[in-house]
Amino acid sequence: MYKLQTLNKISANGLDRLPRDSYETASEILNPDGVLVRSANMLEMETPASVKAIARAGAGYNNIPVEKCTDRGVVVFNTPGANANAVKELVLLGMLISSRRVFDGMVWAKGLVGKGEDVPKIIEKDKGNFVGPEIKGKKLGVVGLGAIGVMVANDAVALGMEVLGYDPFISVEAAWGLSRGVKRAVSLDTIFAECDYITLHVPQNDKTKGMICNEKIALMKKEVRILNFARGGLVVNADIMKALDEGRVAAYITDFPDEELLKNDKVLSIPHLGASSPESEENCAVMAVDQMRDFLEDGNIKNSVNFPECVMPRSPGRSRLLVANRNMPNMIGQITAILAAEKINISEMLNKHRDQLAYNIIDTDSEIADDLVGKIKAIDGVIMARVI
Repeated sequence: MYKLQTLNKISANGLDRLPRDSYETASEILNPDGVLVRSANMLEMETPASVKAIARAGAGYNNIPVEKCTDRGVVVFNTPGANANAVKELVLLGMLISSRRVFDGMVWAKGLVGKGEDVPKIIEKDKGNFVGPEIKGKKLGVVGLGAIGVMVANDAVALGMEVLGYDPFISVEAAWGLSRGVKRAVSLDTIFAECDYITLHVPQNDKTKGMICNEKIALMKKEVRILNFARGGLVVNADIMKALDEGRVAAYITDFPDEELLKNDKVLSIPHLGASSPESEENCAVMAVDQMRDFLEDGNIKNSVNFPECVMPRSPGRSRLLVANRNMPNMIGQITAILAAEKINISEMLNKHRDQLAYNIIDTDSEIADDLVGKIKAIDGVIMARVI
């Protein structure tokens, strides 16, 4: 029986994928094998020693102590792409409302309450104050072509926009899904210099933080519209506000407002609604649960934020040894030597590494005793070993 702790309300569509005869779930549970979480802050929590994996039902994982988990051999999963459609729809909405001034017009129209029969006349007289350009035929720059960026780019092409995409690290899977109508930008500066709209879809890290700043805004077309549905820190607030006040930037649409941004009428502040749809929450829950099951039952790792992707089909009747270790010389040799000394034959094996970590799936023709697992754990550099 596997035990899973749920730190937030997880969609029933996800939990229903857990067989009731082999899984127990609860918000308070002793010695859980895994944790399912959404936004709960785990940074100061004491994670039980029994936990083998944490699955975040969402893309961001800054609420999870990833480094501590890695040191203990705890695999951390997220669910990239599960909320991609929800975010994509909000990005398209952001482009439209930043152009057509629909929101400003609606607020103004509400202020006409009490004008009675004069309302239609006033609207016809003053509606010209809310004129805005169409997006068809305009040029959109998509920075980052992951799951969300690809969807945004493809749909923008379908809406008649000219689309430039930039991502030096685009995956093969993303490239296969990208419309042929999306043109490749040779550099970020090309995006900044040529596009009427710029939308950001990159992670926030030391290289991307503050990527939209005075220096880059100076390269952009006058009255460019910038959309940020990725992370707030990608844009320098003071610089974007100055550009808005000077008229160099026509609008900044962000899903990450703070008090400073809320004070500026030219900032369209959306209260972090990118993934706020019932479909998105269900997709994230289903993906998180499936990844947790695949790891606990078969040792497979997919969409981990700290360990390499490692998936090997399971053959019935074989024991499976799972080993995570520091990426050091002769680790495989030491592990296989211990198995050979016990006359245990390896029928199939997969080794993957990611930066300083490696992960191994080893199928054997005979059972592996607990004391042998103990010997493997004792190897210098091994941070996790278990048999399923």
